[in-house]
Amino acid sequence: MHGSSTRSHIQTLPLLFLLPSNHNSFIFMGALNFQERPLKLYFIPYPASGHMIPLCDIATLFSSRGHHVTIITTPSNAQLIHKSIPSHNLHLHTVPFPSREVGLPDGVENLSAVTELTNSLKVNQAVMMLRQQIQHFVEHHPPDCIVADFLFPWVDEVASKLRVPRLAFNGYSLFAICAMESVKARKDSGNSSIIQGLPHNITLNATPPKTLTRFLEPLLATELKSYGLIVNNFVELDGEEYIEHYERTTGHKAWHLGPVSLIHRTDQEKAERGHKSVVGVDEFLSWLNSKPSNSVLYICFGSLCYFSDKQLYEIASAIDASGYEFIWVVPEKKGKEDESEEEKEKWLPKGFEERNREKGMIVKGWAPQVVILGHYAIGGFLTHCGWNSTVEAVSAGVPMITWPVHDEQFYNEKLITEVRGIGVEVGAWEWSIIGFMERKTLVGRDNIEKAMRRLMDGGVEAENIRQRAQEYGKKARQAVQEGGSSHQNLTALIDDLKRLRDSKPLD
Repeated sequence: MHGSSTRSHIQTLPLLFLLPSNHNSFIFMGALNFQERPLKLYFIPYPASGHMIPLCDIATLFSSRGHHVTIITTPSNAQLIHKSIPSHNLHLHTVPFPSREVGLPDGVENLSAVTELTNSLKVNQAVMMLRQQIQHFVEHHPPDCIVADFLFPWVDEVASKLRVPRLAFNGYSLFAICAMESVKARKDSGNSSIIQGLPHNITLNATPPKTLTRFLEPLLATELKSYGLIVNNFVELDGEEYIEHYERTTGHKAWHLGPVSLIHRTDQEKAERGHKSVVGVDEFLSWLNSKPSNSVLYICFGSLCYFSDKQLYEIASAIDASGYEFIWVVPEKKGKEDESEEEKEKWLPKGFEERNREKGMIVKGWAPQVVILGHYAIGGFLTHCGWNSTVEAVSAGVPMITWPVHDEQFYNEKLITEVRGIGVEVGAWEWSIIGFMERKTLVGRDNIEKAMRRLMDGGVEAENIRQRAQEYGKKARQAVQEGGSSHQNLTALIDDLKRLRDSKPLD
């Protein structure tokens, strides 16, 4: 051991004489450690499945490269994270969640655990109350970098005070962010459903709600003060033209590191990514194994979208009329456990379950989406265009039927259908602020069935869409492999963060 230590010392001595005489010794030592000392990184995810799952996956990417990663979260969310991420050397630091202070039951610490506006506001109120505890931990144990959800804008102040870089994460595609920035820049120009100034001409099917725009604009402005933006996507899907547009118009850097759902996992780890599946993964795989290639339609609207019974009835009627085999995930209606079975099932046409006993599966609760989408039997995905669902479908090479509901989903729809040509639109045009708001209009069964047939009928249009989707699936898998665009971006970002750390003067 002594010989090894001496040998290392002799090898680095010449570097000392190359440094100008006015350099301090700490700069020399930093240069010595450039390749050896791991980064110390803190990740602060917002507790909603669509935000937490991908950011924790990104944390896993850094950990898998040998860096010291700590995820700061709350006790209930820590349990979810622990079960759903691969067993890399990740650390979890928990802070108490103030459930009682805001009037929530103990253990309700995630937006995905509530199904009404009042409780969702309480969850967000409690999350914002975590600042003091998180800030105290971070300031007393400073990291080399903080990676935080953009819904925590106060992290900008903490990072600036500590003089460490902050990386922002919002869970959106860069295409959607470019569209939002373009709408903001031209909001006095009239119709905000027509987006000008982008590499493609885009006309949205709805106008962004003013409440949503007012909520997002200050968050996006603070995000632009960060060292850079981490994106759960790959360069080839967002497109070089949108990366160039974003960096040119904002002066901000974006790092594409995804799709993070492609992190190596066992089927069981995939099944428990986020929450535990209500149906065993083996049961899904056994049923799908009995079906022909591209024959099954997967229907899921994410963890925060709840349709009325009337809308569910229209979807069921379209399934009935189309005759396609299906897996349909319907979120559990929390707080309505005391309803009778008859009341719970009033959204199904009479005899639906008997007619479709062999053709389909209805899943009430959480399903292992990555496992399902990755099966050869899945031929299409009826989706709300949430970004996680979108990039998971693209990774699996599965074409989509788009039905946006809230947040940035109407932007994602245009990337899927018009820009990349890997899906068809159902014709939704009512843009809600959140997923479980009552909607004024129904998307009718005829429109739903028509979109299903366009994608699943095996015609020329369907096959062209499917071929493009499969090509993007290959590009997604190549992106995360060694030498791929996302793999190289992660390496470059790590090198950047090391340079920042090692050039920082000692106090």
